[in-house]
Amino acid sequence: MINVKEAVQKAAEYFTDLYPRKFANVLVEEIERTGSDWLITLGYDDGADFSDAFSQIQKKYRRRFKLFQIDGETGEVKSMKIREVEHVE
Repeated sequence: MINVKEAVQKAAEYFTDLYPRKFANVLVEEIERTGSDWLITLGYDDGADFSDAFSQIQKKYRRRFKLFQIDGETGEVKSMKIREVEHVE
């Protein structure tokens, strides 16, 4: 059985393997245990050139979220979905 830190690590590794470009502010947003699986939501900023200070000031980015279902026994990523939220500032 894997613990929560291992589940988060599996989700983060899966995310960076699929999306090799760097996203800003990748953070763990939510963690939930469902049965023997872990549901891990990672949030990240997308849509701006973060080397451009003006883009950061103008906040020309959107916060996006991915929901990962991690097998609690094996650590295998079972699914990755877009996690929609109503409003984020």
